Amino acid sequence: MDRVMKLASQKAVVIFSTTSCCMTHTVTRLFCELGVSTTVHELDEDSKGKEMEKALVKLLGRSPPVPAVFIGGKLIGSTDKIMSLHLGGNLVPLLRNAGAIWL
Repeated sequence: MDRVMKLASQKAVVIFSTTSCCMTHTVTRLFCELGVSTTVHELDEDSKGKEMEKALVKLLGRSPPVPAVFIGGKLIGSTDKIMSLHLGGNLVPLLRNAGAIWL
């Protein structure tokens, strides 16, 4: 859990994923279109990926736990939560507050 939280707090937008997760592409594409630079940690390419995956399952309460999106060091959720925030007009203000965009 400590490793997940440490990595999640190092950048404004951090996504935990696996290389085979197609939904991560959807989320990163949205962030790219908004002008947000994301950091993606691929759990299946990290030596401690299984441990981090277990921690994310506990945080999210579901499996598989990817993509897991953190904004400003706080767990926001998965694709459905990000899209819901975006459609509701709440994603951009959240990104601004985290210092991810300056528009």
